[in-house]
Amino acid sequence: MTCRAEFMIEPFEEGAPGPHVVAAVEAVRSHGFEPEMGPFGTSIEGDPTDIIAALRAMLDTAHRAGASRVSVQIEMDRS
Repeated sequence: MTCRAEFMIEPFEEGAPGPHVVAAVEAVRSHGFEPEMGPFGTSIEGDPTDIIAALRAMLDTAHRAGASRVSVQIEMDRS
């Protein structure tokens, strides 16, 4: 089973992510992911257990670094 997670950290300004966004993305990287940053969010793919651990770190880091809102969407591929 694989998992895809997308998250959006606000406030966000395309091309100039604030320290709360940079810190949160680095938290995900520290869990072995290479996040894809796009105009409507950042995504990672992998094992569900690893994704959840990375998201937990991302949420904690984003909150501590000043994020005003974090939206998360998780999609499981059970095939």
